[in-house]
Amino acid sequence: MEKLRPLWENIVRFWKRMHITQIILLLGLSFILFTIIYFAVLASQANVESLKAGLSQSTVIYDKNEEIATEITTNRTSGVEVDEIPEHVRNAVVAIEDHRFYEHNGFDIKGITRVFFKNLLAGRITGGGSTITQQLAKNALLSPEKTYRRKIEELFLAVELEKTYKKDEILQMYLNQSYFGSGAWGIGQASKKYFNKDIQNVSISEAALLAGLLQSPSARDPYKHLDRAIERRNVVLSRMLENKLISEGEYEAAKKEEVHLEDGGGSFIKRDYPFYVDAVLDEAIRKYGLTQEEILTRGYQIYTNMDQNIQTALEKVYAKDSVFPKGRGGEIVQSGAVVLDPHNGGVLGLVGGRGEYVFRGFNRATHLQAQPGSTLKPLAVYTPAIEEGYLVTSILQDEQKTYGKYTPTNPNGVYKGDVPMYEAVENSLNASTVWLLNEIGLEKGLDSLKRFGIPLTDEDKYLGIALGGMHKGISPLRLAEAYSTFANEGKRHDGHLITKIVGPTGNVIAEHKGKSTRVTSKSVVREMNSMLLNVVESGTGTAAKISGVEIAGKTGSTQLPYEDINGSKDQWFVGYTPNIVGAVWLGYDKTDREHYLSNSSSENVVPIFRAIMEQSLPYFEPGEFDVVSVNSKLAGVNKKDKTGSKESKEITKALKEKTDELKEVIKEESPKWKRAVEEFKEDAIWLYDYVKEKIGK
Repeated sequence: MEKLRPLWENIVRFWKRMHITQIILLLGLSFILFTIIYFAVLASQANVESLKAGLSQSTVIYDKNEEIATEITTNRTSGVEVDEIPEHVRNAVVAIEDHRFYEHNGFDIKGITRVFFKNLLAGRITGGGSTITQQLAKNALLSPEKTYRRKIEELFLAVELEKTYKKDEILQMYLNQSYFGSGAWGIGQASKKYFNKDIQNVSISEAALLAGLLQSPSARDPYKHLDRAIERRNVVLSRMLENKLISEGEYEAAKKEEVHLEDGGGSFIKRDYPFYVDAVLDEAIRKYGLTQEEILTRGYQIYTNMDQNIQTALEKVYAKDSVFPKGRGGEIVQSGAVVLDPHNGGVLGLVGGRGEYVFRGFNRATHLQAQPGSTLKPLAVYTPAIEEGYLVTSILQDEQKTYGKYTPTNPNGVYKGDVPMYEAVENSLNASTVWLLNEIGLEKGLDSLKRFGIPLTDEDKYLGIALGGMHKGISPLRLAEAYSTFANEGKRHDGHLITKIVGPTGNVIAEHKGKSTRVTSKSVVREMNSMLLNVVESGTGTAAKISGVEIAGKTGSTQLPYEDINGSKDQWFVGYTPNIVGAVWLGYDKTDREHYLSNSSSENVVPIFRAIMEQSLPYFEPGEFDVVSVNSKLAGVNKKDKTGSKESKEITKALKEKTDELKEVIKEESPKWKRAVEEFKEDAIWLYDYVKEKIGK
């Protein structure tokens, strides 16, 4: 130790001489000051003046042209005025949520300190410590994440709120936008939902029960967990007594009061385009981490890819029972359909079912997980085969073969022997498709499906995947997204509904980041398009044909689990033009020996797709493919002979324009060029005479 003493003394002298302690303190204080300024500026930029109006507004859904498509309205949006709320109701909320509410300026130092050390001991952010003003800032302006950054933002925003609004206005906003469970938003609707009373008429006991729901409305829902609700009510009553907000007699009477629940209806939800809107809510919750409560209570503006004309066209088709097969045993045949833009992945329209529909119910356009049948063949087999060098005219073997324990069969039991690839696609032959996958290798097929965005499980890794034999299955949205690759020159965009979400003060809460995946090459896509055009022209999809419109597509169906019944469990059709992609599923929600589809997909589901296209055609330009069908190719017709491709037309037009410009230039400049030539000739003669004269000398 004695040897180290001089070193230590030198360090101390250096520390003092260089003022290290002061420098560290200065840096620390500078950091704190910078943090305060940063969050203060951040909070000041939030337009809190518009918060009160924003929270009373409905959530608005905008279409792709940024025009209002619909509003999600609830009877929460009107709320109740603070002077309509009895004093004992306000006292109950303040007592349990923030008993120093009328004393602090937005944040409570004691509460923050207590929770800070609680979090420190827990080793994580456990929440709590927030005042009513902070909770309003969090619920109305911030994300629900639990981080120290969010807590600091919450604190500074609370200060801004306190500067802008009176205490009673803050309490009113808080109580009107809070969720009380059982679908009730706002304390006025909660009193109706649980007691069938206006808020002015609730007792002290009932007020305490409502206040107790704020912390955990689902876990203490009186209809499901009355004992927990009463236990929390008693805690609220104790806090009210402690803070001298009720007398001892009122406390005892309220605690003994029996809870009489009576459902008075509470909140309701109205919106147009219900399937699309509910899918938007699902995406906001799943993809952007929002909650249903905040979406419905914060007055958000949600911008989407919806085309109102196409969405209306879909809904019109699904309202016509005559378009769909007749149901059996009192059950209707269900269906789901999606139409999207292949150039950005935006969902233009969708319908998730027929018949009655409840708020955020089962949406067969997005929630469905069904085996896609033969619609998977182009993705799992034919695309990778073309990539491996096969031609559309390559000969495949269409024979009944066994691969280990798996023996694929053609639906009609007929096998063609040697068959060209395009015929196997056109007529949806099973045996030749599995043979081809076996030839190119299962791994290449699985890799292709991954590129197309098809989710796979370990159980899907077998040759049956060629025929759509998936363990879980996919939705129409996922299938439409995969096929958008063929309509978009080999690139796939993620299917999505939302473009951005704007909060009640104008801040952007979430925004879609466009992402595309190169699935395959343009040359492979051209070959695939030529074969899939054949499907509609002369194959299993002929019922989708519309005069003057080029449509490519693929049918699909899945077998019943009953060998003695001839029918289908699921039927699919996915079709596309260069500018739009649509996928349709048809089937029963529960298939059994009575409920199944008896006719083929060509007769059942394909006409539904056609009806959707016919209704939608006035509202979009279908476009032209840069190839013709295989049939046309074999007949010696190519795109140039037929109509001239769009690209060649543009090139010809550009060349003609440039040629005309050049002619004008030549015409204008020719006199100058003539004079220049004459001058050049004169100069050449002079030079010749001059040189001759010099040589002669």
